[in-house]
Amino acid sequence: MSESSAIWADALRIARLVAADPHGCGGVVVRAGAGPVRDRWLDIVRENLNPGKPLRRMPVGIAEDRLIGGLDLAATLAAGRPVAQAGLLAEADGGLLVAAMAERMGQGTAAHLAAALDTGRLRVERDGLAETRPAKVGLVLLDEGIGEDEAAPASLADRLAFHIDLTTVPPSAMRGVLRPPCDGLSPESDKPPHGGAPSGHDPVAELSEVAARLGIASLRAPLLALRVARLLARLDGRAETAEADAREAARLVLGHRATRLPEHESAPGEEPEEGEPSPPEQAPAEQREPGPDPEEGTGQASEDRIVEAARAAIPAGLLAMLIRDGPRLRMPKAGKAGAKAVSARSGRPMGARPGDPRRARLDLIATLRAASPWQGLRRRAEGGGTCLMIRPDDIRITRFRQRTETTTIFTVDASGSSALERLAEAKGAVELLLAEAYTRRDKVALVAFRGAGAELVLAPTRSLVRARRGLAALPGGGGTPLAAGIDAAGKVALGVRRGGGTPVVVMLTDGRANVARSGIAGRERAGEDSLKAARLFREADVRAILIDTAQRPQDSARRLAAAMGARYLPLPYADAGAMSAAIRSARE
Repeated sequence: MSESSAIWADALRIARLVAADPHGCGGVVVRAGAGPVRDRWLDIVRENLNPGKPLRRMPVGIAEDRLIGGLDLAATLAAGRPVAQAGLLAEADGGLLVAAMAERMGQGTAAHLAAALDTGRLRVERDGLAETRPAKVGLVLLDEGIGEDEAAPASLADRLAFHIDLTTVPPSAMRGVLRPPCDGLSPESDKPPHGGAPSGHDPVAELSEVAARLGIASLRAPLLALRVARLLARLDGRAETAEADAREAARLVLGHRATRLPEHESAPGEEPEEGEPSPPEQAPAEQREPGPDPEEGTGQASEDRIVEAARAAIPAGLLAMLIRDGPRLRMPKAGKAGAKAVSARSGRPMGARPGDPRRARLDLIATLRAASPWQGLRRRAEGGGTCLMIRPDDIRITRFRQRTETTTIFTVDASGSSALERLAEAKGAVELLLAEAYTRRDKVALVAFRGAGAELVLAPTRSLVRARRGLAALPGGGGTPLAAGIDAAGKVALGVRRGGGTPVVVMLTDGRANVARSGIAGRERAGEDSLKAARLFREADVRAILIDTAQRPQDSARRLAAAMGARYLPLPYADAGAMSAAIRSARE
């Protein structure tokens, strides 16, 4: 069987398991773009769902009241009393909820879904309502992200048993694999099946040990694997969980979560490798001390087989990366560098709040929701009538949030014999960051200090041509007026802030000043002035990163970073790419 056919066979097996017990399995993350392969897999899930079990689709950017429910505005206004309506989570109770473009899901939506997965219930307290609805759902997160930077929320992926990647499966691979039958399990409770595990086989201990050997820190992973193992046994009509069930559960649930490769342990009777001590010769039977029964070793052998099953499920690319680099690290996403700011009339709607509609945008629907539960009381107090009575306390305005434009202000020590190297690094980092400006809404500026003072070499811009022209003419050499450089960076940062942007100062220096604010040479006075300037900079509350450019990390640079309230990054051998990545990571 080819690799793509094997992936499709596992996908079919997972489809059957998720459809059999949606809430028990939590669900599945499906990494695939829109196309016939993903559509066919979803059809198979739907066909395997028991009759009466719902399958609902959740759109991107779903409103909170549609997701968790709330006040039925039309029915409330007609009845004169609060009338509740169910949300999408309650409608999907007992079945599956399919979330499209999960990599773009908001944190609030993910939090509601995580709460439903944890408790199986949905508590709604809003718009004068307080009620609890059942919401035992499973999730199918359709992840259409490109690369590792875009992925479904980690808080949800940790609660879902399965992860499948259909991006490499062509439509032709579906023809050679039979679809699993639709018969099987109809679990109505979370209770384990009757009957204990076979003698010598403890799936709870084995799966927990396998998760530990794979470097999986989450406690949910072995619990989900245990549920899947029990589900596999029930699907096959068995009350007891066999070792084969644990092996398949480890392969399907634990393999893709591995953060390290398990160590091999020598099996009984295996020859030791060269350089290892040979085991001592056994004494005659009558001289041996009483010891454990050889059958007790079967537990370790079973555990090793389960580990090997999970090891085989680790993707080949991940396997190579684990060997080379260790645990996975996720780089920051593009387009997220700007700071969040509250706006009165523009940006992304973030709910409603009481306020004055003359200063912000009126949220009519939220206003009606706030007023409608009290119409019966108000009409009785006012002596009847059919008109809608709205009080000033009912008025709601829309809250907007938008990400402000970020300006990265490079402040470069252009003095001394190593200036050319530092300037080359700064120029490369500026160009790399500018290349991403269209996705990150970024600008860059460049301040250089040398000789007796500092100058703004490049005003805030996102023009790559203008930046290159300014960088090409950047001079180097002379003394180190560090205080002047800090003052100049702070002045540019405050100007950016007054214009509504978010400044981030990146200072490249070794922290050793030798020119005071007055322009007079002298290390002692220059050091005092630079620390005073750093403390004033800290009071401005500007985010900053200090990159120590010395060959070895310097205490002077560390003290200066602490005085500025800046993040300290010793990067003596960094190239432009490493510096750019560090800056992106630090300003998130």
